[in-house]
Amino acid sequence: MPWLYLANTKIMATFEPRTDIDGGLAARRYAHIIGWGMAVPDTALSNDELSTFVETNDEWIFARTGIRQRYIADEGESTATLAYRAAQQALEVADILPTDLDLIVVATSTPENIFPSTASLVQDWLNAHEAGAFDLSAACSGFVYALNMAADSIRAGSIKAALVIGAETMSRILDWQDRSTCILFGDGAGAVVLQASDAPGGVLSSVLRSDGAGGDLLAIPSVGSIDANESRAGANGYKLYKMYMAGGEVFKFATRVVSESIEQTCKLAGISVKDIDLVIPHQANLRILQAASRKLGIDIRKFMSNVEHYGNTSAASIPIALCDAIEQKRIQDKNHIALVGFGGGLTWAAMVIRWGVPKPSEQHSSLLNRQRRHVQYRIAKWRSRSRRWRRRVNRKVQDMRN
Repeated sequence: MPWLYLANTKIMATFEPRTDIDGGLAARRYAHIIGWGMAVPDTALSNDELSTFVETNDEWIFARTGIRQRYIADEGESTATLAYRAAQQALEVADILPTDLDLIVVATSTPENIFPSTASLVQDWLNAHEAGAFDLSAACSGFVYALNMAADSIRAGSIKAALVIGAETMSRILDWQDRSTCILFGDGAGAVVLQASDAPGGVLSSVLRSDGAGGDLLAIPSVGSIDANESRAGANGYKLYKMYMAGGEVFKFATRVVSESIEQTCKLAGISVKDIDLVIPHQANLRILQAASRKLGIDIRKFMSNVEHYGNTSAASIPIALCDAIEQKRIQDKNHIALVGFGGGLTWAAMVIRWGVPKPSEQHSSLLNRQRRHVQYRIAKWRSRSRRWRRRVNRKVQDMRN
């Protein structure tokens, strides 16, 4: 079982061999990433276009953040539709069927609904009817949190395959009159498939952290908030359902925790920071990555950065960056990859993965499974429509009887 240390909202985990019911050593299970995919909206918003309705300019934004553009969802796109598209890509790469999934977790701060969960919608659209599904809220750290939960379930033996998604439509919770936040964020989704394997490697260690005392530094007041009363929210300077951020404080927090959490998770994995081949951080601000590079003594070229093209996509940023890193052939067999996220909560999380199953260059989707997946997607649409139709009919019949 994983060794856990819990105190003051700390979770650190490394992974030891399990024992079977007779007390003997059971076959060790590893959680490997075997599929990946991403999706962004059709519309990109450049800094120059943004400057037409916000008092800013491309030079000012890029110098402070490293961002040139971000993608913005249109009326026909949502957190769930982006998550679904990313999930389909990940299943294609993994070459498994939706019915092979045991669990779907969507990390998001901008869910489709308060309930049902965005994960449940994706589960239905995929026809993954054997899978449990739930959303996880840990802001920009959410994807690493979700990946850790799924990996733990695989190693414990309760599931064999999981789909983990980070998906956001941040543009819908931004105050477009607040220059300190609206220039930073974009929309998108990234997904990975985790699968049990007896091949050593995969997720090696993780560190999850939280400091709720910093909750007032970065937040979105919602229906259950103490600020749900409009007059109280206005008095505090907050707007319901809109993000506010104390940028300077969050920046100082992030530059500290990125390096600390990477060092801690490397120690748990039994490797040195120098053994890390690639760091895939939350894509918030290029200056944060540069500061972490200096503190860790790692060449900045070992930090994956695509914030220039996507902006800050919150829980989606790490899986999107992972997909870009694979596309750019920056990940090779047996590489040690560090993921690190930080954001509202305040939360932060880091993970070390040893890449190995499969090699990025060797994963191909079979024609038969591709056809079977597409059939399942069509079946999913038919099943959802037929179930809703039957429920409407049953309600009408019940009303007539009453």
